[in-house]
Amino acid sequence: MRYDVAVVGAGIAGPIIARNLARAGYDVLMIDKKAEIGSPKRCGEGINIGIFEKYDIPYDRRFINREIYGAKLYSPSGYELELRYKEVSGVIIERKVFDKMLAFYAARAGADVWPRTEATGLIRKGGRIAGIRAKHEGEPVEIEADIIVAADGVESMVARWAGINTYAPPHEFDSAYEYEMLIEGYDPDLIHLWFGNEVAPRGYVWVFPKDEDRANVGIGINSDNPQTAKYYLDKWLRENGIPARKLLEINVGAVPVGGFVKELVKDNVLVVGDAARQVNPMHGGGMAEAMEAATIASRWMIKALEEEDMSLLKNYTREWWEKDGKRLEKVLKVRRVTEKLTDEDLDLFIQILSGADAEKIAGGNYGEVIKALLKHPKVLLSPRRIKLLKELL
Repeated sequence: MRYDVAVVGAGIAGPIIARNLARAGYDVLMIDKKAEIGSPKRCGEGINIGIFEKYDIPYDRRFINREIYGAKLYSPSGYELELRYKEVSGVIIERKVFDKMLAFYAARAGADVWPRTEATGLIRKGGRIAGIRAKHEGEPVEIEADIIVAADGVESMVARWAGINTYAPPHEFDSAYEYEMLIEGYDPDLIHLWFGNEVAPRGYVWVFPKDEDRANVGIGINSDNPQTAKYYLDKWLRENGIPARKLLEINVGAVPVGGFVKELVKDNVLVVGDAARQVNPMHGGGMAEAMEAATIASRWMIKALEEEDMSLLKNYTREWWEKDGKRLEKVLKVRRVTEKLTDEDLDLFIQILSGADAEKIAGGNYGEVIKALLKHPKVLLSPRRIKLLKELL
């Protein structure tokens, strides 16, 4: 069988590309090794409200658990910083339903979608990649395609088979562990984040409400930590008197938080999403990043197919690095600076910002926030803190 485009992976980036290319009139096949698209999830399930309009995704109540109005941050010693908006700023989705609906939108646009289909290798003809080999419900199948998309997640095999270097050292990954559970006592209109080197080394604990008394409660820490993410999450629950007895789901995964793939295209193979390490290094969120990369890739795939010139695909690498890659490298720099902060630093900064300057954070003006911190006497008396903050400007 033959298609214009074969997409491997039906997470976030894969369905966006499949939908966009099918809308443009091309024959598209999207495969996924899971029998049920979207399950199991590896996600805290929080996303900014702006993605729906920006990436033409219906605001469908079938996959929206709760609308969120901001965030509350907690320092190691318990100081709090609340950022509350008047309008909805984000939503907690049901990722298993969301992914399936993205695949549905791709199918409705004209793409073929095959779950329980695992890529097993690439087809090469005349020295070029001509398609993928797969097992569809246990039966071998060969799928020829002009363009192949590696959207098969953080452990991507398709990219490696194509010769795309996706290696990143262990320090550029976080380990995440999450319970979906019954929990009470936290404002369900906000997401809640706890920071501290003893709480979550290099990361944070989160409570993302899905109901008044149900939430995703998870943690991300550096993957090269001698202790596990589960150890730190269970420790946090015990220390806060939260019984972990009413668990609805347990999710575990590795999150790439650095080591962005330099060359996103090899001949007629593109790598997108987690497979390309296109994840925000600061908070570990990858859904919006995958959507942006998929949108850029789609544009150049359509152009390459229109002009029958696969060399145009390399413009995806160039445009992504110009638009998103440089921004994410700056975020990575911020993350590396924040790794040097002590618990005393975190306590002080949240104390300082819990006043009027909270509005600047809510507005996203981080440069002004850093300048405000630099004016505080306890910062000015510490050359180390001044140096760290100036690295962020």
